[in-house]
Amino acid sequence: MANVPLESITTKDPFGPTLAYTRGVRLDTGVEPDKLVKTHCCFCGQQCGIQLKVKDNEVIGFEPWYEFPFNRGKLCPKGVKRYLQGAHPDRLLHAYQRDASASGGFKAMDYDQAIRRVANEIERIQTEYGRDAFSLLSGASLTTEKTYLMGKFAHMCLRTANIDYNGRLCMVSAAAGNKKAFGIDRAANPWNDILGAEIIWISGANVAECAPITTDYVWQAREHGAKIIVVDPRITPIARTCDLFLPIKPGRDIALFNGILHLMIENDWLDHDFIDNHTVGFDAVAEHVQQWTPQKTAVVTGIAEKGIRQAAEWWGMASTSFLMHARGIEHHSHGVQNVMGAINIVLASGRIGRENCGYATITGQGNGQGGREHGQKCDQLPGARDLGNPEHRAYVAGIWDMNPDDLPQPGVDAYEIFRKVDQGEIKGLLSICFNPLVSLPDNNFVRAQLEKLDFYVAIDFFLNETARYADIVLPGSLHEEDEGTVTTAEGRVIKINKAVDCPGEAREDWVIIQDIAKALGREKGLTFNSPAEMFAELGQASKGGVADYSGITYEKLEAQNGVFWPCPDAEHTGTPRLFEPESWNPVAQGKGPFYFPDGKARFNVAPYTPPTEDVDDEYPLILTTGRVVSQFLSGTQTRRIGPLVDNYPEPRIEMHPTLAEKLGVNDGDWVTAESRRGSTTLQALVVRTIRPDTIFIPYHWPGRKSANQLTISAQDPISKIPEYKVCAVRVRKVADDER
Repeated sequence: MANVPLESITTKDPFGPTLAYTRGVRLDTGVEPDKLVKTHCCFCGQQCGIQLKVKDNEVIGFEPWYEFPFNRGKLCPKGVKRYLQGAHPDRLLHAYQRDASASGGFKAMDYDQAIRRVANEIERIQTEYGRDAFSLLSGASLTTEKTYLMGKFAHMCLRTANIDYNGRLCMVSAAAGNKKAFGIDRAANPWNDILGAEIIWISGANVAECAPITTDYVWQAREHGAKIIVVDPRITPIARTCDLFLPIKPGRDIALFNGILHLMIENDWLDHDFIDNHTVGFDAVAEHVQQWTPQKTAVVTGIAEKGIRQAAEWWGMASTSFLMHARGIEHHSHGVQNVMGAINIVLASGRIGRENCGYATITGQGNGQGGREHGQKCDQLPGARDLGNPEHRAYVAGIWDMNPDDLPQPGVDAYEIFRKVDQGEIKGLLSICFNPLVSLPDNNFVRAQLEKLDFYVAIDFFLNETARYADIVLPGSLHEEDEGTVTTAEGRVIKINKAVDCPGEAREDWVIIQDIAKALGREKGLTFNSPAEMFAELGQASKGGVADYSGITYEKLEAQNGVFWPCPDAEHTGTPRLFEPESWNPVAQGKGPFYFPDGKARFNVAPYTPPTEDVDDEYPLILTTGRVVSQFLSGTQTRRIGPLVDNYPEPRIEMHPTLAEKLGVNDGDWVTAESRRGSTTLQALVVRTIRPDTIFIPYHWPGRKSANQLTISAQDPISKIPEYKVCAVRVRKVADDER
């Protein structure tokens, strides 16, 4: 029986072209695949194991991979349907150039000609305006080999300071907070430690929709008697089954953590031996949180005092615990403070660095962990080394056979790149695995800067919304069309295996980058023949760094179902749990488990500051944004998978019945949400699972449906993460003739 195409589903978007949402194939009963390929899901940072069915060089389905230890065959709706994107008619099969005629659009061109055009424009811009006038935006869904290559391409080949990545919108506040507290940026524990925790604290993490397999770990812990505390402005699915829900007012998380620590100190729910022997800075933090009485904490956070006291008692008196958080506390202009506040209550409890006692950030993107370790961040070199550190520069320059003085100094973050376009300092851009027109806040400003660029080249497998502004589009590779490694939310390095070849004239992304380097005549160090060669060099470049991969090989990854870094040599089996006394630590050298010279963790004073833009009489409501279960990031992939579109076809404005009644709005009515930067008109979704002073809009859609027309571009001063989770808006019902 032949493969039967799924019907193509199309919809007319009044603000853009007709989009074909999906055209995949389904495997009818009796069709046998040519092979099963063990690999991983292409979406979130859990990176669940999956077996892809392949027939005639096409992915036609999947089988569970029960042996992979993280998910043991379980998959979320996105994982189950991921394979359907491969045969989509929107797939880019050729290079394209913008059509200069009146009709506009794009027309196919020869791949080699496109590469020459890109190289010529890079050369022209850097000659006329300087090396830093050409910039790169990379992605945290690329394999680690590719992220390493992007950093090397920017710093060695182009010698531009201006490279950053879309993890700037995801994990950087967590990374900065972790480095300030622990000296290392990685989940402290494997997820198995969740299972034996007495208390699980989840702040700002909609795990049931954004990291569904993590929900299974939480529920297993509950079955063993764990109590679950969830902190969120919305009663998310995980909150519906928790033991204590704290409905926090968006942007007030640090106040809550300070209030919890106040009660821990007041009741002596502290591990004094741990604090005295393994930390510094507690006294300053203790003095700071004296002011955060339960009464004051309740007023600022919007949480009842009774709930705050209960949370503190459960957390303080537990013998084992696990705290995890995600973007809900990180997407703020004080996101690093929020993270440090969370870590403070973990350190005060002493419950870290041992079995069933943990702390972790839930990684959002597919390679959110590996993608921020090896050089594509604006201030970073491989091994989580610092680009501004002379010793680090010298080491990596030695691996790359170049003069350290030729390495650029640290550049600017992803949003600042667009500000520099506005200022005329940046003239050219190459993007890969990034859709900033949908992903960045205040995206009408971003659109204006895309139109202002002298030259823009996009590498992708679909023509995403940002790429529609490109001068040249180069056809890149899907996850299953290449091999390499990624690092999961746990810190486990795993192997992605190639299942099919790139179709048409599409190329593996690393091939495209090296083709550009060759056309520039700057191919030194960029002549890899395979991802394996890149990974081997990455291992040497990371050796001795905090993120040390030097003892990891593809063979070891396959044999062990992944390896937790750091892994410093061939005999080392990896480090599943950080901060155990016997774990390898290149920084403390036996003085303690934490990654500072004295081996001790740092308490950090985390003062409360309100959101950059709070409510007022003109804009009396809070907008917060996030994901839904069937969509992912900017939706470039998931909005093309029919069953996922059916699950949540359009964004809606979620509001509480009290607010809806005040506005005269019924469920399904059309309403306009407006901020000082933009507006969007969507249907209302009236639910009792959100604070009455807050509305929620998912951010996966482009154009006039985009939540990021409204969001503010304020950034954390340390991490430079945007404040997606809080801005002031007003909402009104609209008449049919206004839509």
